Order: sequence, then C-alpha cells, then structure tokens
Amino acid sequence: MPSTSAALLSARGLRSPFGGPFDFDVQAGECVAIQGPSGAGKSVLLRMLADLDPHEGEASLEGRSNKAMPAPAWRSQVVYQAAEPAWWEATAAEHFEDAQRAFVERTMSALGLAAALLDSEIDRLSTGERQRLALVRSLAAQPRVLLLDEPTAALDPEAVARAEALLRSCLAQGMAILIVTHSAEQAGRLAQRIFHLDRGRLTTI
Repeated sequence: MPSTSAALLSARGLRSPFGGPFDFDVQAGECVAIQGPSGAGKSVLLRMLADLDPHEGEASLEGRSNKAMPAPAWRSQVVYQAAEPAWWEATAAEHFEDAQRAFVERTMSALGLAAALLDSEIDRLSTGERQRLALVRSLAAQPRVLLLDEPTAALDPEAVARAEALLRSCLAQGMAILIVTHSAEQAGRLAQRIFHLDRGRLTTI
C-alpha cells in the first residue's frame, strides 16, 4: 500500500453503517477501480470520501483532513459524480462560468459532443449525452481527485473509448481517480489497482 506521505488522497478509519472501517491511500496519477455486487455500498464509499454522507473517520488530501477544511472547499477538490447526476438549470451552459467556456468546448470535443448541446434543454438530451456532459462539468471544477460512479454505463463502445482516453489524460496530469464500474474490462484498462467491496469489507483483487 502506498505510504501516507506520498498519497494524494488517504482514508483512515472511514466507516458508516454501510461498512468499513476503510483504510487506503491513492497517489497522484493513480486510478483505483471499485467493484462489487449491487447494494454493497460502493456509491456510499465515494460519497463518504467526498464528505457528502455521514461517517466516522476521515479522508485527507495530501495530509490535510477533510475535517480541517470547509465542506465546499473540500468538495471542489474531491469531486463526486453520481451515476445519475443532478442538473439544477435548464441547459448545461448555465452550469458553467464564462471563463470555463474554452475548456468546456475542448473537453466536449474530446468526448464526441457538439458544442451546440450546451444550449439544448437538459431534458431533451439522451442519457449518454447527459452522462458525458456531467463528466465535463466535473472536470471543469479542476479537481485534484475525481470520484466517478459508473460514469460510462450509458455509453456506446466508441463513447466509452473517448471517455477513457480523456481520463487517462487526466491521470497523466496528476489527478487521482476512483471509479466504480461493473465492467472488469474497464477496470483492467484504467486502473492500477482494483478494490472489491462486499459485506462492508474492502479487499484488493
């Protein structure tokens, strides 16, 4: 297991009624896949790391505990993307600042999305389009750590390949990624380590 001093993200004694305690480190540039049966608590683990769900223990970013940071500051650096992300405005464009526009359009292009989709009503977009736009929104926050819950579940093989290529680029730039995926193939393509979560226990495959 990586040493704490070298870790970008660390979990120590992280637990909830759904499982734990969880203790692990993730280094900059590392992708960890989390697999396990439905209902095992994979999403809850990501949400605890993002300080979105009640929990005991702590998560740390380069040694600084989430308890020592205001929740919004922590969540801007440790970004959680749900399997079915919420949208609170009518169009995707309204979720971005003007200064992010160039990054957004460049990232959309990498994912095979037309820039015109930004001004389309979210409700009119396909599930796959919304899922890719959610990834754009997550990356636009420039996080240090990205927590992804089944981010490509609704995508066709070409779109999956584009998304994975983009994530590999993020890893190369030093981002850490934890990804929940039911696809063993995807875990093998992206992750340096694979965790298996079942009955509240986390083991390394």
